[in-house]
Amino acid sequence: MSRETLLVLLVVSFLSMSRNAWGGSQEGAKPIAAEQRVVMEEMHVPAKDAGIQIYVRNKHLAGLKHFTPERTVLFVHGATYPSETSFDLPLGGQSWMDYIAQRGYDIYLMDVRGYGHSTRPPQMEAPADQNPPFADTETAVRDIGAVVDYILVRRGLKKLDLLGWSWGTATTATYTTENADKIQRLVLYAPIWLRQTPSLIQADGPLGAYRTVTRDAAFSRWMTGVPDDKKDDLIPAGWFDQWWNATLATDPAGSKQNPPVLRAPNGVVADVRKFWSAGKPSYDPAKITVPVLLIQADWDQDTPPYMARTLFPLLVNAPEKRLVMVGEGTHTLIMEKNRMELFREVQAFLDEDAAIGGQQ
Repeated sequence: MSRETLLVLLVVSFLSMSRNAWGGSQEGAKPIAAEQRVVMEEMHVPAKDAGIQIYVRNKHLAGLKHFTPERTVLFVHGATYPSETSFDLPLGGQSWMDYIAQRGYDIYLMDVRGYGHSTRPPQMEAPADQNPPFADTETAVRDIGAVVDYILVRRGLKKLDLLGWSWGTATTATYTTENADKIQRLVLYAPIWLRQTPSLIQADGPLGAYRTVTRDAAFSRWMTGVPDDKKDDLIPAGWFDQWWNATLATDPAGSKQNPPVLRAPNGVVADVRKFWSAGKPSYDPAKITVPVLLIQADWDQDTPPYMARTLFPLLVNAPEKRLVMVGEGTHTLIMEKNRMELFREVQAFLDEDAAIGGQQ
């Protein structure tokens, strides 16, 4: 029989958040010992399609020598932005990737083709309307598979944990339904499911190969659904610009346009039309047979809370499932004042299995 946690509502007061809770360092903190420092490696992994290289970043403690499935995690990004500027951006002095690595984990992130530092196919060098959408969910699942296999071989493991954000929840969940033997635990942050409301990235008319996003459009989307009296203190000062500048820098062509833009493949937008907005699942939740955590914030308008609540009871074969809601946050909780609530809840879920594995 599966274990279920129906709903945990965490409402965190902004006024109670300390600098350390945001991820910053404390004054007078002791120097970190050499073996406790986080080290980083970057690499490109061949995709399952010729000519495509998938960007992968790895972080772990310098002294870590023993690697286990329970403490190995791969993060997969969403529909628009690459992994490194969301998962490994040192806001307030610390990224989420560092937070996990400092707890003894071997943590990875990856970019699906067309995103970040992965291969940008020729379609992105031509005007968008000259080619159809590319990098859809099916393609992303293949890219995830290539990276999972690479990590497992690299560390001599049989399984690892998957952590997906937004569209990344559809790609990682789909991969898990097809490769449960390679997945230890699954975290779905801001899970996407069948739509009852319009998508914030949906476009009218024919779709080209990719879409472009300006700074103002990114900020407007971020603030959608946030009460007016909460907007000013949702994102700590300077964090949005730090994120946008870092994200823009990952697109060497788009960043040179006037105004500068970020280009993102339209495969996911085509899938919104084909699946979630058409009432058709892109995967069968009943085929997920590993422990799963669904977590998101209450002001999320990209993947509104009704999606997670609808998806949760469909996970009938997950041996453990949990649904957590974090108060006063949006789809981009990962980079907001209450992000530590996200970090702690995900870490608690991962640590449960890590503790069991360490006792075996």
